[in-house]
Amino acid sequence: MKAVRHYLGFVFFGYAIALFVVTMLLVFVPVWLTTLFKEPLRSRLLHPVFKTWMSIFLPLVFCPVKRKGKHFFKKGKNYVVVVNHNSLADIPVSSPWIPGANKTLAKVEMAKIPVFGVIYKAGSILVNRKKDASRRESFMKMQEMLDLGLHLCLYPEGTRNKTDKPLQQFYDGAFIAAIKSQKPIIPALIFNTKKIYPATKSNFWATPMPIHIHFLEPVSTEGLTLTETTMLKDKVYQLMENYFVTNMNKL
Repeated sequence: MKAVRHYLGFVFFGYAIALFVVTMLLVFVPVWLTTLFKEPLRSRLLHPVFKTWMSIFLPLVFCPVKRKGKHFFKKGKNYVVVVNHNSLADIPVSSPWIPGANKTLAKVEMAKIPVFGVIYKAGSILVNRKKDASRRESFMKMQEMLDLGLHLCLYPEGTRNKTDKPLQQFYDGAFIAAIKSQKPIIPALIFNTKKIYPATKSNFWATPMPIHIHFLEPVSTEGLTLTETTMLKDKVYQLMENYFVTNMNKL
């Protein structure tokens, strides 16, 4: 039975990738059209396209998304949303299910992939992490997007969590951005994506199950200075870790 389930994981992965490519081709033109507009209109047009795409694709691969905590997003306000990162399967969940237009920070290498690169670049602030100038420029763009009223969607762990711990150590970037702009932080937890597409198995293996994304109560940065970055980072880390540990076996 275990061998059969393992084999089916490869079959499911192939099905999911094939369906992703087909649906990606269908949304390519609408996504490309949004790139003709300037920000923030571009992101406000793009977000419903991404949300519609993933609202169709994910149920078709038997991974429906269940969202909790949408009410924490108040009309007329924008936030720095910090999300845990367990799997590549986090990407089609995080940005589309944030209530409202947002930008995410993404590796520049992925933008070189034909067709997909256009879609990837449209919703992202690209960064080459090997170059200091690129990192500085990406930080300026994050501040600009916040000033334009867009949300930021950031993974403070930096890379996928391949450890046994609930969360990896957080980097400072998201918290510096929030303090500089005086924007509240909304912690977000994604559940089950590590089980769907685990980094410890073959790159061509996956299994379907529901995905949950929970948004927590905003953490204010009002009045904070950069000297309090570590305090803010530790506070958000503790909130997210406690919530994840409490709920990881319930979903």
